[in-house]
Amino acid sequence: MQGFVEFTNRSQGRERIFRATQYTCMLLSYVIERNADNEKLVLKLKQLESSMSSGRKMFRLGNVVHALVAAKKTTELPEVLPRICLTASNLTRALYFFCDTVLWLKNVGLQSDINKAKWQNWATKCYYFSLLMNLARDWYEVSWRLEQAVQEEKMKENCFWDEQHQQLNSSKCNGLHGFLFLLFQILRRHPPLLLDMVKNLCDLSGPLDTLGIYRTNPGVIGFCGLLSSLVGILTLASPHLKLKD
Repeated sequence: MQGFVEFTNRSQGRERIFRATQYTCMLLSYVIERNADNEKLVLKLKQLESSMSSGRKMFRLGNVVHALVAAKKTTELPEVLPRICLTASNLTRALYFFCDTVLWLKNVGLQSDINKAKWQNWATKCYYFSLLMNLARDWYEVSWRLEQAVQEEKMKENCFWDEQHQQLNSSKCNGLHGFLFLLFQILRRHPPLLLDMVKNLCDLSGPLDTLGIYRTNPGVIGFCGLLSSLVGILTLASPHLKLKD
């Protein structure tokens, strides 16, 4: 109970709960909207979804500064590729939050002359690019661990020459099956990396659909958003599961 109180006391924690609720409503409304008897329930779910979205914008006010501070920190990373990817991700995320703030001003009526469609498009593009940079960083983490795992297998093969071990090595290191086996082993041994990849891949569904790159439906977006939100809640509640910079 104390952990829940501490979690909800943070604005990030409340935003994650609102996000999970928003995408749950989107998923449920898509599932039940085909039934004519559920029109009122669908309407209520969509209204709740809209309310959660507006509430999240309130919690994200000021996140531009957080993203810029994070970008400054990532410029000091020793490795080149993570430094580039994470800095670019944080900078475009700052632009996304700026666009998000402008849209919030439009929604609450403080700036009625704002072109909502244009700013929404810019926000989506910034968010999309930020996710791509995060996935590039994830793939870098996977690739060097794959290389390390292959080197370890070669060392084992040189040290142990029994037939059973040789068969195991050949199944691990050869072809697509071997690659997938090693990938599975790496992600199983590094839960923060697995969770980060799952979250980023799930988050892609929204901008891919909005930008017309890959059309899906509200059900897919709702499911992916809910899964991503649950991962976000888990990593926020258990910081050791969050992938470190």
